[in-house]
Amino acid sequence: MEISRVLLQIWEFLQQWYWIPLLLIYGGVLTTILLGNGNPTKTKAWILVIIFIPIVGIILYYFFGQKFKKEKYFKSLDIKSTLEIKRNWDSFNLFSKAEFDFIRENVGVQSEVFQLLNHTYSSPPMLNNKVTLLKNGEEKFPKFLDAIRNAKHHIHLEYYIFNEDDIGNEIINLLIKKSEEGVIVRITTDDFGSPKFNKNALKRFENTNVNYQTFLPVHFNSLADSNFRNHRKILIVDGKTAFIGGINISDKYINNGKFDLYWRDTSVMIEGDAVNFLQLRFWMNWAMVSGEKFIVNDYDYLPIQPNNIGKSLVGFAFTSPGSEVQSAVESMILAIFLAKKKVRLTTPYFIPSEEFESALKIAINRRVEVELILPKKGDSIIVQEASMSFLIRLMKQGLKVYLYEKGFIHAKTISIDEDIAFVGTVNLDNRSFYINFEITTVIHDVDFIKELNSHFEIDKVDSSILTYNLWKNQPIYRRAFASICRLLAPLL
Repeated sequence: MEISRVLLQIWEFLQQWYWIPLLLIYGGVLTTILLGNGNPTKTKAWILVIIFIPIVGIILYYFFGQKFKKEKYFKSLDIKSTLEIKRNWDSFNLFSKAEFDFIRENVGVQSEVFQLLNHTYSSPPMLNNKVTLLKNGEEKFPKFLDAIRNAKHHIHLEYYIFNEDDIGNEIINLLIKKSEEGVIVRITTDDFGSPKFNKNALKRFENTNVNYQTFLPVHFNSLADSNFRNHRKILIVDGKTAFIGGINISDKYINNGKFDLYWRDTSVMIEGDAVNFLQLRFWMNWAMVSGEKFIVNDYDYLPIQPNNIGKSLVGFAFTSPGSEVQSAVESMILAIFLAKKKVRLTTPYFIPSEEFESALKIAINRRVEVELILPKKGDSIIVQEASMSFLIRLMKQGLKVYLYEKGFIHAKTISIDEDIAFVGTVNLDNRSFYINFEITTVIHDVDFIKELNSHFEIDKVDSSILTYNLWKNQPIYRRAFASICRLLAPLL
């Protein structure tokens, strides 16, 4: 009876004075956000969400807005990884045989991008490489499967999405077959991107020699950490051949008539010295998700590459939530600043950071022609409309925007003049720049860039033009909705 009376008194108090504990909760959360000294734009966005979406906003912040222990873990891991890279740096520079005087002479001002990557220990510039541009899954997967079939020592896969469909099952069966032949197979997939695959993987790979790990499993008690995803798509075979790009392992990327929607994407196949450094990065991720260790510093994993494989200059830029140096966005911004004539960008999502947006504005004001291709119909209305809101001022200044109509364009590429190109997994948004684990290949190869630019021109033909005046004439409710979505942009 005594307990019942106390509970009744509490209930009567809350009915009349509910706003007091609610005010204390709100005040505590807002104080926590302000004292966090985080990104000012993101801080303002969270405050708006909490104020205008009562209760729900606090719940969202609890699960997705706070800096939980995983971020501290990533930071400590990044410190260890950087030390490991520095310990091996001289060896990788020997692999590259790259002299900066030669690079400056042949690459010109964009050699500063490779200098940045080198100085920040993101990757050394490597010259003895051959790069092959792969358009869509129909070009990628035949070469992808051939590389796996020809593997002699190891196969390393790191993928965001791995679907158990026709192409996925073909790859799974081939990986199991190669493991039975004695080839070492290691696979890591993202738990958010590949939930079904991850659920079935342990059973499918049971009693096989395939080593499989899930990246950051998502559970209810770890929802706060689920914001950090491994969005990379990497295959490394025998330390000699690698694939990087936007194409996940899924039938929808192949355009074989199975799906109505045409899927436009881009990947790159790399052969040569650059694969050695990529191997180190895979090893670092594997060490994070697995207790099982393997020694990367031997010639089975880091083979001495034959001379004269090719003349492509290759580096890599990365993002990870614990890194103090986000080399992907920093190298892109620098390359745009150094552009002379033309910048071509392709991305499915355009929610740029303030620094990236400023780089584009400066380039336009320097009379550099800047063109951007986006999907006309995105896969998220909030992200799509937020993207549109960022384009308004840029279009007014001279940005040329093309909306891809043939299907969904998922490629993540940048080319600047015929001097430098970026092909990888990095979308032009804050999530790719600062939250996800991402990778982009940085390439100087005139023929490769000419081919990439040719694909860009074809994609423009399959697009409609969006101008400032066309957007200005959109219904006011759509422009207002885009502005509201922009407020949420830092959280997307």
